[in-house]
Amino acid sequence: MQLLSVPELPDISAYLTALESRIVGQPIQQVRLASPFLLRTVEPPLATIEGKRVRELRRIGKRIAIGVEDDLWLVLHLMIAGRLHWRAVGAELGGRNYLASTDFPNGSLVLTEAGAKRRASLHVIKGEEGLHELDPGGIDVFAASLADFRAALTAENRTLKRALTDPRILSGIGNAYSDEILHAAQLSPINLTRKIAPEQWERLFTATRETLQRWIDQLRAEARSSFPEKVTAFRKDMAVHGRYGQPCPRCGEKIQRIRYADNETNYCVRCQTGGKVLADRSLSRLLGDDWPRTLDELEALKRK
Repeated sequence: MQLLSVPELPDISAYLTALESRIVGQPIQQVRLASPFLLRTVEPPLATIEGKRVRELRRIGKRIAIGVEDDLWLVLHLMIAGRLHWRAVGAELGGRNYLASTDFPNGSLVLTEAGAKRRASLHVIKGEEGLHELDPGGIDVFAASLADFRAALTAENRTLKRALTDPRILSGIGNAYSDEILHAAQLSPINLTRKIAPEQWERLFTATRETLQRWIDQLRAEARSSFPEKVTAFRKDMAVHGRYGQPCPRCGEKIQRIRYADNETNYCVRCQTGGKVLADRSLSRLLGDDWPRTLDELEALKRK
């Protein structure tokens, strides 16, 4: 069974591309909530958004920010199972997965969330200061230099996987694209950031920018022709993510994985770990308490 994943920078970019042609310049007629738990703010009231035209769209980490007149913002965080859909005007919110609809004269932007847990969120924000409070603070890899990138990732001695996916370090990168970045850079997910050689930093920086740009370009192109209704972290053209047991496109070795919590890390033994198979959950059962079950525990083990 493939696990769900939070939409990341390329996916959010695709949503923004699709929304730009549909809602920028359009007035928000109404915001309908099917789940009262979605809205996380009370001031300004949600009703203040209605009737105002959309002026701009932004990405705040993994959030989608819709800016309207009077410096107000409607900010969506889809979390793991939230997805957006473009529907006909006044679309019905039928079924338990339907959380909200933002209605425009030309259509409705509908938010759904699969599963029983309600993690997606909606904020109404006033001004740039309010937006800043929602920003985890990670750097934009496209605006950063190699020195900036290295400084951010080595502020703490962490595994590469954890560093790449920490929103306080890098903006918008999560489980799926970090796997792709590390495979492109030919680096192990459990290498510690303060033990990376200079030439490896150059490879990682280049791989991060090129991998993200490739997927941004591809998903934006698709979004220009049709709304991205089926956003997923598992794409057939990916090199390693979601491809456990399948051949590595570079060397042909079978892709391996580390499972932890609700995620898994996929990697190539030959290309990334020098032939070393990192323990999976099935092995951790045999080793009991002696084997780390999370990446944080892996980091602690590596420091000993």
